[in-house]
Amino acid sequence: MLAGLSCKRVLVTGGASGIGAACARAFAAAGATVVIADRDEAGAKKLAGELDGAVCGHKAVAAAVDLADPAFDAAGLAGDADVIVNNAGIQHVSPVEEFPEDKFRLILAVMVEAPFRLVRAALPHMYARGWGRIVNISSVHGLRASPYKSAYVTAKHGLEGLSKVIALEGGGRGVTSNTICPAYVRTPLVEKQIADQARIHGIPESDVVEKIMLTEPAVKRLIDPSEVADLAVFLCTPQMSMANGSSFTLDGGWTAR
Repeated sequence: MLAGLSCKRVLVTGGASGIGAACARAFAAAGATVVIADRDEAGAKKLAGELDGAVCGHKAVAAAVDLADPAFDAAGLAGDADVIVNNAGIQHVSPVEEFPEDKFRLILAVMVEAPFRLVRAALPHMYARGWGRIVNISSVHGLRASPYKSAYVTAKHGLEGLSKVIALEGGGRGVTSNTICPAYVRTPLVEKQIADQARIHGIPESDVVEKIMLTEPAVKRLIDPSEVADLAVFLCTPQMSMANGSSFTLDGGWTAR
């Protein structure tokens, strides 16, 4: 159990699978009570059942929520959170001139507006306690662009900016905000891109990982979700209390170019 996280309440969005599930497992192992928020209610409940334990009463609970719904209850979900991991994300791959406007709005709603609303709801609680941690799961695409991902790149750049503003406002009141910027992670979100990437680039699906996803990093492999989760937990420990307003890359050297 890591010092500083015992009995903290951690909200993880998109927590039923991929990076979110890895974060839920890692924070639960560190002694936190984890709220697994996802529109996949069955997946969230299944994971919560696996993690439920006795360290802090319930180590994990599931919360069914659609972050794209403007009426979702941000205060009910995040109002008592000590840590928020803004992880939920969606992707659509298409040239700008063909990109559906509704998809663009949807991606920004889930990946920028929802994090804003959740943090806004949580800050009074965090400020009252003099402690809080915001960990935003950004992407190398929050720092770099790639073709055919206009909404995703826009959203991740927006999340980077939001994180820095929160860091400046909250740092003096005990609340830090940082982003984690991984390259391609072995998750369902990445796997779902393969067919679209193959179609757009005119290559076989079997070539997408090597010829599209791993061209920029010097380390030629996909990232494991647990690697992102371990960094997310570390950013909430006392040793990282001066980390604020930063973007932590896990990109195998992509942004070193």
